[in-house]
Amino acid sequence: QVQLVESGGGLVQAGGSLRLSCAASGSTFSRNIMGWYRQAPGKQRDLVARITSDGSTNYADSVKGRFTISRDNAKNTVYLQMNSLKPEDTAVYLCNFVDVRSAINYWGKGTLVTVSS
Repeated sequence: QVQLVESGGGLVQAGGSLRLSCAASGSTFSRNIMGWYRQAPGKQRDLVARITSDGSTNYADSVKGRFTISRDNAKNTVYLQMNSLKPEDTAVYLCNFVDVRSAINYWGKGTLVTVSS
């Protein structure tokens, strides 16, 4: 079992920045992929960015050049630095952990990011 706790959401004006954090605990020693998804009201959950245990990353086209994902393996924590935020970035951001060996997905409860125009 893996538990995920997100932090760092909030209200910010367009053009501003926020940094999200997600700390993982439990059975985190295996090869894994950690990432962020987001879900706006009435819309599907979409990938924002993800990073493997060895640091490989990929991003949604809509956030490339504005968001940066990183991780601290010693702390089992993944970060999402969000710059140049836009109102369309408003959503609940959910942390995701994938155990590569078992393919089990774990989810955090989410943190709300609101970008005002």
